[in-house]
Amino acid sequence: MSDSAPVTEASWTAPGWFVTARHWLGRFPLSIIQLAMRIGVGSVFFKAGLLKSASWELTVKLFEDEYKVPILPPEVAARIAMFQELTIPILLFLGLGTRIATLPLLGMIAVIQTFVYPNAWTDHLTWGSILVFLLTRGPGVFSLDYLIERRVVKSP
Repeated sequence: MSDSAPVTEASWTAPGWFVTARHWLGRFPLSIIQLAMRIGVGSVFFKAGLLKSASWELTVKLFEDEYKVPILPPEVAARIAMFQELTIPILLFLGLGTRIATLPLLGMIAVIQTFVYPNAWTDHLTWGSILVFLLTRGPGVFSLDYLIERRVVKSP
């Protein structure tokens, strides 16, 4: 005869504090997380654009020697990258056209991953995951998209 207590369904359930904590954390507003995602990923790209514009000659040299994006001349690729990095993050910060704004950034990530830094997949996966979340779930209530949608689409 065994001294251990029989295993029941109740013995496999999570402790009460864990269930309470999980429930409490689940109530954290998703809109704040979406705002943080927009600001976080937008900041990374915007800072990269500022660096490119601050030292244009070095930027073109990097595109010639290190980045080596196929098909496009280095000056053109650098200008496209800088333009996207300085404009699209502003849309993310404002939450304006957010779902569409994620697409060129996802394209940039794909190009960088494929042709420039193939070993930096963990960084690209992080930024890409955030952008895919924003693409599929939207920018949240702290956005111009939300305000426009509320004004245009009136619920019955």
